[in-house]
Amino acid sequence: MSPLEEPRIGVVGVGALGFHHARILASLDGVVMAGIHDIDAERARFVSGELGVTVRAGLDDLLDHADALVVAVPTVHHEEVARAALARGKPVLIEKPLAPDLAAADRILSEARETHAVVQCGHVERFNPAVLAAEPHLDHPLFVESHRMAPFTQRSTDVAVVLDLMIHDVDLVGSLVGTPIEEIAAAGVPVLTRNIDIANARLTFGGGAVANLTASRVSLERMRKLRIFQRSGYLSLNLADGSGEFLRLKRELPALEGRVTESLTAVDLQEIVERVALKGDGVEPLRRELENFRDAIRGEGTPLVTGEDGRAALAVALAIQERIETHVAHTHPA
Repeated sequence: MSPLEEPRIGVVGVGALGFHHARILASLDGVVMAGIHDIDAERARFVSGELGVTVRAGLDDLLDHADALVVAVPTVHHEEVARAALARGKPVLIEKPLAPDLAAADRILSEARETHAVVQCGHVERFNPAVLAAEPHLDHPLFVESHRMAPFTQRSTDVAVVLDLMIHDVDLVGSLVGTPIEEIAAAGVPVLTRNIDIANARLTFGGGAVANLTASRVSLERMRKLRIFQRSGYLSLNLADGSGEFLRLKRELPALEGRVTESLTAVDLQEIVERVALKGDGVEPLRRELENFRDAIRGEGTPLVTGEDGRAALAVALAIQERIETHVAHTHPA
């Protein structure tokens, strides 16, 4: 597909997340909103009325009017919808996870290679303002800790919390560390559903970095936090509001070099530690993601999160899930 100056982009699936894709595309510069399609006709009419976008009668009808698609249907249908678009050479932005399993992911990517169409995966945390603001300060992270907690809802209970929530941090931490994962340990339990609702994973990377990831969808509070420890300092990111800070020794002071002082008061620490506030430009991460997709369609760059990146995150998430299921089976009381 040749680059397009003003691509027509449609949205398939306008549930909770697809609605926001349609909302942003309806106002995004350099894009024509091609319309929406959802198998729930009543939902499609509601979204059309809310956003003033056109409802297309079916997927084929939408593809006739679109140059590219956002795929926001349930994960089990990702392959069917994405490959229908890719077979016609139309780029796709597929919400995470890329597919329900690696075989489906491979078929999607194979179709894309056949038609030379762009595939982007919707790991939106890569566009989080706090993450973007932290990037200039990253210097070989040694330990990363993430907490992603949410109250229980009926959404996505057909999959374990690893594919529902933790996969965001699997992708994000992998991109921050930048070396292959060499070892995975994990544990988790089902609480309110038949699938795993609380999970913890420990990832060991080449070069020695370690990440500890915790995800829960049965929490009493919402939390999306990331902490990054490295030799140059400590980064604390609040992904929920896009803010954070970088704590480091003041440049004009030498490192303590292991010397023990009699006492370091809070005032003493403030004298030797510099706190650098991290704040992005306030642009909605999903808007940044769709701008990236638009630019890739127009030939003005490549996706920040490629289809191959999406497959890699899926592979790790599935490995974590397998280890949890094995752990649960082996520790189940007789």
